[in-house]
Amino acid sequence: MCILLPRQVWAVSALEAAQFSPLTERITDHKDFRKLLRTRTNVLVIYTKTDKCGEAQLKLLSEVALAMKGLGTIAWVNCGDSDGRKLCKKMKVEPSSESTGVKMLHYKDGTFHIEYTRPVTFKSLVAFLMDPTGDPLWEENPEAKDITHIGTEEDLRQLLKKEERPIFIMFYAPWCPVCKQMQPVFQQAATNTRGTYVLAGMNVHPAEFDGLKQEYNIKAYPTFCYFEKGKFLYNYENYDATAKDIVDWMKSPLPPQPEVPEVPWPETDSAVHHLTNDTFDTFLDEHPFALVMFYAPWCGHCKKMKPEYDEAAKLLNKDNDSPGVLAAVDATVHRALGERYNIPGFPTLKYFENGEDKYTLADLRTKDEITEWLDNPQAPPPPEPSWEDKPSSVIHLRAENFHEALKKKKHTLVMFYAPWCPHSKEAIPHFTAAAEVLKEDRKVSFAAVDCTEGHNSDMCGQEGVEAYPTFNCYNYGKFAEKYSGERRVSGNWVQYLSCNGRIQERFIWQRHTMETGY
Repeated sequence: MCILLPRQVWAVSALEAAQFSPLTERITDHKDFRKLLRTRTNVLVIYTKTDKCGEAQLKLLSEVALAMKGLGTIAWVNCGDSDGRKLCKKMKVEPSSESTGVKMLHYKDGTFHIEYTRPVTFKSLVAFLMDPTGDPLWEENPEAKDITHIGTEEDLRQLLKKEERPIFIMFYAPWCPVCKQMQPVFQQAATNTRGTYVLAGMNVHPAEFDGLKQEYNIKAYPTFCYFEKGKFLYNYENYDATAKDIVDWMKSPLPPQPEVPEVPWPETDSAVHHLTNDTFDTFLDEHPFALVMFYAPWCGHCKKMKPEYDEAAKLLNKDNDSPGVLAAVDATVHRALGERYNIPGFPTLKYFENGEDKYTLADLRTKDEITEWLDNPQAPPPPEPSWEDKPSSVIHLRAENFHEALKKKKHTLVMFYAPWCPHSKEAIPHFTAAAEVLKEDRKVSFAAVDCTEGHNSDMCGQEGVEAYPTFNCYNYGKFAEKYSGERRVSGNWVQYLSCNGRIQERFIWQRHTMETGY
């Protein structure tokens, strides 16, 4: 049997519903069906038991077809008429076995991909067709039933205006690993406080929410904001929290506590020689073999290394035939020394022999590593080549040539990154692989910008980069959209840029429609 909505609600036939949008294609012939799959890469087909079944779904799908113009195709097969029955039999589809008399199947790149089993809502259908292999939306998770899912800025304003209970919002991006890690915890906290607090989630990664991100200072994902009577009060910054931690904090919310002031590295009763701008050269004259640690008091790696460095210095001081001495420089105070030796980050270890800067060492961190290396000082292995130095099909751009280079290609996906950023490092091999797949396509290119280099930082800010990595798509040098899909699967980028430019053309079409009205 098939389930129909009341006639007073949908007083149209299934055929009329399909014709609501000319973009919904009715298929009755097997040859036409095969041709459709040959010429379209992203097709969702709704099979109905009769022309009366699926009226509500067809009306909804007609709206989806309009929204997905140029990106996906909606087709309808009525298995109840003679031609449709033959086609359904040939395709081995039996919607009659479904309680609703409706079955939806997705076809990708000419072949069957998957049955659509996600919620039949506009938002879920569009999200699925935008990324058929991607994760479901957060609100589709049954365990997230107690989360208030916010879709638009207007929805957010209404919630803040009307809700009397305290509101705790997680602003997130669908691809963000930390967000995914926090979602189950946030869900459990919402269930535990149901009726007392409102815990809400909002995907603010799309460019349309840039103003909102600026308003609430959202510079990274996730960002947690706590409101009372519509007024923002505090952020929450415990990203290792349990559901109980969140609930306890909401019972007595406080702003993030300032970090404990850094305790200087004690220079008394320390086997390490602490040097300054004034004492540095004299010390090297008096000690022909010296290992110097350039550090910053706030640096986590430095803090972890200090006890090991102290222990190594004690061992060397007890040795009558010591191969060298250990010294340290706070480069945030004695900046002249940091600039003199081009210290790139903290901690940096430099080995001096007779006053000469001989080696820069990256891998000495423990007491044993330090003492063993000093017993037999050797040049470190050559550094791993940077991404830019490795051969690939990714174009590396700088502020000076950025805009001119983008004008040369119809579609360019740019990755704005920082070499030290773990998420950037994770995305680089997949981005590079996608560029390799499409290297022969003259219309598209993949480019990268190191936002930490030279004048690139200012340019990255102008391009809306608030976190690393950020992916922007450009059409002949003009910004089209931010890419917000999966970053760890190269195939997603390939699909994104290989659909004959449909994604960018959709945005150009939308922009033209808004500007001209037709």
